[in-house]
Amino acid sequence: MSGDAPFRTDLPPLRTTEEASAHRVKGGALPASVFAAYRRAEEELARSAPGCRLRWQLLAAIGQVESGQARGGRVTPDGTTVTPILGPRLTGGAFAVVPDTDGGAYDGDTAYDRAVGPMQFIPSTWAHWGADGNGDGRADPNNVHDAALAAGRYLCAGGRDLSNPAELDRAILGYNHSEAYLRTVRAWYTYYLTGHRVVPDASGGSRADRPKPSRPTTAKPSPKPSEDRKPGPHPSRTPSAPPASPSPAPSRKPDVPKESQTPLVPVPEPTLPLPGGGVLPDAGPLTSDT
Repeated sequence: MSGDAPFRTDLPPLRTTEEASAHRVKGGALPASVFAAYRRAEEELARSAPGCRLRWQLLAAIGQVESGQARGGRVTPDGTTVTPILGPRLTGGAFAVVPDTDGGAYDGDTAYDRAVGPMQFIPSTWAHWGADGNGDGRADPNNVHDAALAAGRYLCAGGRDLSNPAELDRAILGYNHSEAYLRTVRAWYTYYLTGHRVVPDASGGSRADRPKPSRPTTAKPSPKPSEDRKPGPHPSRTPSAPPASPSPAPSRKPDVPKESQTPLVPVPEPTLPLPGGGVLPDAGPLTSDT
């Protein structure tokens, strides 16, 4: 479903000389809370799906491309983004057409879906793969701990072994079916495998800082992607209808804004629920088949 969505195309800083590294490392630094979320997700997947061999650096690479590490770690102490991160309205044209599936609960839009959170899940996908990564009893796509664990489960779908380069590529393309996206994520993955720097979160805050829920009754124009983000190739397939019986929704609905300032990439819609036994289901083909 995701093929044509915009994503961050910045490549990792070069590690040439100590001076250059010190000057440019800011672009690849990991905010402390975001880094902790990736490591926690890696540890959980090592227990629940050990054959997947997920490394936290892959989550960091995707998090960098999807949201710039939650906009530089602008999260509250529990890991929730200070302001929600939303992708463009999926109304067709440059993007897939995805009518509303959540009543605006996550994205504030009752007409069309939008990708939500630091790892950019569309609401219907979150209904299948949402996870409670920080143990607070709720699954919130705006929380970096929850989103990182859900992304890890999605990447491990179908018993994938991510130490196999071909399966790693298939997992990344499952997030966004774009060769440019694959190359960009791969570049960041290699960067983080060779080293990383952890920095303080960009800002703190509390849940009170976040906007109140919104239920717009009229469609709003899709925000323009920022100048440093370019759309991927045109998708070759069209999305399928959302599943008839999605997984139970979280017990409490997260706060959402009326508009987003930074459109990000949505992930494709899987078709199977998570089983137990250490093997995750196959995410299936991209839901943008024609």
